[in-house]
Amino acid sequence: MTTRGADGPRRRRVLAGGAAALLLSGCSGPARREADGRAPTESTLRAQAADRSAELLRRYDATLAAHPALGPRLRPLREQVARHVQALGPPRATPQAASPHATAPSASPTPPGDEKAALGALAEAERRTTEAHTAALAAAPGELARLLASIAAAGAAHTYLLGAD
Repeated sequence: MTTRGADGPRRRRVLAGGAAALLLSGCSGPARREADGRAPTESTLRAQAADRSAELLRRYDATLAAHPALGPRLRPLREQVARHVQALGPPRATPQAASPHATAPSASPTPPGDEKAALGALAEAERRTTEAHTAALAAAPGELARLLASIAAAGAAHTYLLGAD
């Protein structure tokens, strides 16, 4: 008889629940609208997603700089986030006046000095980024929606892994 680790079934429930939420959110709910009432364009949605992922990448870099000992744990996740940024396209260098949702790239907050707290802050940043990507699914056209769903699923897994000890 094979025994399972304490978090084996929990991990599957978390990932399965996250995947179900992603699928459902992509198919329901009102689409986001721009300030003038129009649906955001694909390029606007893509740029916003790239901005969010680039900010998350900056957080990974700041955390790695502050806590080099976390490198073996964080580098694989950071590399995935870097690939997400690349897949979405370059983030905007400055806010776009046409989009009220645009934000200028900002300096990432300094990570907490304690490694556990730094991992918690990074997990929270992953969670917020995942939620934003998931929310954008409703307005995204097919290919972009699939990309955002994939990135959000990876973010949900990252959130779980950052919280696991």
